[in-house]
Amino acid sequence: MTSPLPYRLIATDLDGTLLGPDHTVSERSRKALAAATAAGAAHIVVTGRPVARTVRVLDDLGYEGLAVCMQGAQVYHAGERRLLTSVTLDRQTARAALAKIEAETGRLAVAAALDGVDGDIVLGPGYRLFDSELPVGGTVDDVAGLWASPVSKLYIQCPGMGDDELAQAATAAAGGLVSAVMSGTGIVELLPLGLSKARGLSLAARRLDVTAAETIAFGDMPNDLPMFEWAGHGVAMGNAHALLKAAADEVTASNGEDGIALVLERLFPWA
Repeated sequence: MTSPLPYRLIATDLDGTLLGPDHTVSERSRKALAAATAAGAAHIVVTGRPVARTVRVLDDLGYEGLAVCMQGAQVYHAGERRLLTSVTLDRQTARAALAKIEAETGRLAVAAALDGVDGDIVLGPGYRLFDSELPVGGTVDDVAGLWASPVSKLYIQCPGMGDDELAQAATAAAGGLVSAVMSGTGIVELLPLGLSKARGLSLAARRLDVTAAETIAFGDMPNDLPMFEWAGHGVAMGNAHALLKAAADEVTASNGEDGIALVLERLFPWA
């Protein structure tokens, strides 16, 4: 007789979590996920990446289910290649939030992630590109040019300030207007107020008829904190930010040491 599933839903972040240091999914992780899904669990990708930058990974995995992208703003159906939900950042609110933050930090360099399946990243003056894989759609000479199209989120940088310091300053100055998160080295983002990976994951889980208690979540950065708070069990990678490790139910090996596979092989030993 088959044992009951320890978890019905496996939620994995991508960068620093499911993806190794070479930005690929290892063979061991592929086999562990395949075994768990064959046993009846569902796997869902939950990432800060926009859909345009997530599709390559999904295609490589042969993934046809739901994916939560853009920090929860987008729920994407990979099999049908369409957005099921999409949340945008009100541009007037974004401008007001930037003004409040800059009053405390000084001038910010800003980039905008545009809405939509093919949404590009538009870079404002002085913004330093932190990832060569980002789908950059161009640059503007003035921050005002960032508001020409609907925006999902903003990326901000401030010379002389660390990522954690900037995220904290943004929250203190404009926390009533936007949500500020640190999601990777050099990546501080401004999101629609209240938006998080947990919100997007909960929407996707509802479509799959799975509860929070039936979900195990893997992550590595502070933007994964809401997902850990929502899920029944949160697993931080060995390479995770200290804040996430402190909040996790468990800490596994790093993304370069098949940390996800180690946990799934233990939880689904019969698979």
